[in-house]
Amino acid sequence: MRVDLLSREYPPEVYGGAGVHMEYLARELRKLADVHVRCFGADRVEPGVSAYRVPGGLESANAALQVLGVDLEMAAACEGADVVHSHTWYANFAGHVAKLLHGVPHVITTHSLEPLRPWKAEQLGGGYTISSWAERTALAAADAVIAVSEGMRRDVLAAYPEIPPARVSVIHNGIDTTQYAPDAGTEVLEKHGVDPSRPYVVFVGRITRQKGLVHLLHAARAFDPGAQLVLCAGAPDTPEIAAEVTELVRGLDRDGVFWIQEMLPKPEVIQLLTHASVFVCPSVYEPMGIVNLEAMACETAVVATATGGIPEVVADGETGLLVPISQGADGTPHDPERFAADLAERVNALLGDPARARAMGEAGRARAIGHFSWERIAQRTLELYASLRA
Repeated sequence: MRVDLLSREYPPEVYGGAGVHMEYLARELRKLADVHVRCFGADRVEPGVSAYRVPGGLESANAALQVLGVDLEMAAACEGADVVHSHTWYANFAGHVAKLLHGVPHVITTHSLEPLRPWKAEQLGGGYTISSWAERTALAAADAVIAVSEGMRRDVLAAYPEIPPARVSVIHNGIDTTQYAPDAGTEVLEKHGVDPSRPYVVFVGRITRQKGLVHLLHAARAFDPGAQLVLCAGAPDTPEIAAEVTELVRGLDRDGVFWIQEMLPKPEVIQLLTHASVFVCPSVYEPMGIVNLEAMACETAVVATATGGIPEVVADGETGLLVPISQGADGTPHDPERFAADLAERVNALLGDPARARAMGEAGRARAIGHFSWERIAQRTLELYASLRA
């Protein structure tokens, strides 16, 4: 069986969970099928991977139109595939057109949903209407939809009631626990100025409304003053949110704040996760949250928002602590001050009880190993493909 995987992101150009998912899904599916990866960006040297750039004439167009231009070229290249499988709205339209053009089943994995990310209008302007149209069109016509969590499945059916529930399956994201494992070294900490002898709280994620970094920075004012704060945060969605985060970081009245804005190599992130006392995921929208699995695999306790698919990953009281949130349709907490205070309270609870935090970290790694294998995820995905061709 030939499977064409379609995505904006693929290594080395990865900036979010969808790119991480693509890397490992492609690796495992190659053991089971003939896999062709089609992605955006610079040429790749990896066999079986083709990259596509914005077509000539669209370089100065709205970003959403540029995406559709790339999608059309990707769709044309899918001739000969038995199944096309797209990831995120950036590639969903490519999969939809490939289905129409070549008469093959189209599978979509939903990593997020445009109706639940209204803040993107701030980033894309009128392009947000186009991205929303592309996603709805593709999802409504897809032969199968994979949700990365039960929470995501509920969101898909609520946002797109025209999709028959039987067409939506849950296949969780996974984690490579041989790669994401505790690293006893400290040279990365020292490189970035982090004191290995002091506890620290770490955040890893993009600077976007979705990831809740602004709420974390409000909460950080109340963190135990003896703890350091490490922010691996870059790629801001807009100049406005970049300026807001910069002002909040500068306004923190505490020492030991380290803001790493460049995209770090994976081994450096693993070491920073390993030595953290607490990993914090303050997301206001998170269909699954692979980054929580990454922290758990590194034996680090997690404090995360009880939203989306996160409660399916982080076992409250066992592998970390969940933070309740009451939020509006746009994801904004109804009471941001309460949310920030609850974040701080749970972070401080673990900072103040290192033995409990260590036990949660150990339980987290055991959970990651036992429940989130990429090998099993690839096998279930292949079974789904086969069911569409029966």
